[in-house]
Amino acid sequence: MSLKNARVLIIGGTSGIGLGVATAVAERGGIPIVASRRQSSVDSALSTLPDNARGATVDLTDPTAPDRLFDEVGAIDHLVYTAGDALALAPLSALTPESINSFLLVRFVGALTAIKVFAPRITSGGSITLTSGTAAERPGLGVLPTAVCGAVNAMTRALALELAPLRVNTVAPGPIRTPLWDTLSETDRQAIYDQFASQLPAGRIGEVGDTARAYVYLMEQEFGTGVVLTVDGGSTLS
Repeated sequence: MSLKNARVLIIGGTSGIGLGVATAVAERGGIPIVASRRQSSVDSALSTLPDNARGATVDLTDPTAPDRLFDEVGAIDHLVYTAGDALALAPLSALTPESINSFLLVRFVGALTAIKVFAPRITSGGSITLTSGTAAERPGLGVLPTAVCGAVNAMTRALALELAPLRVNTVAPGPIRTPLWDTLSETDRQAIYDQFASQLPAGRIGEVGDTARAYVYLMEQEFGTGVVLTVDGGSTLS
């Protein structure tokens, strides 16, 4: 399936992997629609994308926001969900009900709410592509990322059955250089990148473009559904 002229809504599409997906969609002749919480982020993303790209704001902490987003953007061909705040690398002892709920709200509840709103309005032959991560298989980042990644993977398989023939898949990135690591100091962040690079069979940290191509593949292929596609430089091999 070609992405030419396809309308692809990317929730979380103004930075990192989401912006990489928007760029890749545009390169294939598609129409990326990037959605994020802040209008300034949307404007910044649109300044880097072709003129046919569109943008919208959506506050995923508001359960009515996805309905308003649909009213604004209309029917779509593909939904991509990459939204996520900075990684919560806290141990169990440091978690609070507020931090737990905040992390789940954007990465899991927000995704499920968006799917509920948009799935009935995705054109025939379209798809949904979610985002989890290799923490589901290698729980080294703490309980919250591990739990959410595992939940998204399970949700993908359940929705692939419930929403069939609409295809529902997930990309599970490994160590990728994205703004999600920006809560760390530049020195600590680079140290983590160097550590990953030395341990990965691929010999380097992943870049946004490496992962963006996986989303494009899952949109363009027409047979796979319920797939969790790992793009991790080999991090789960050992």
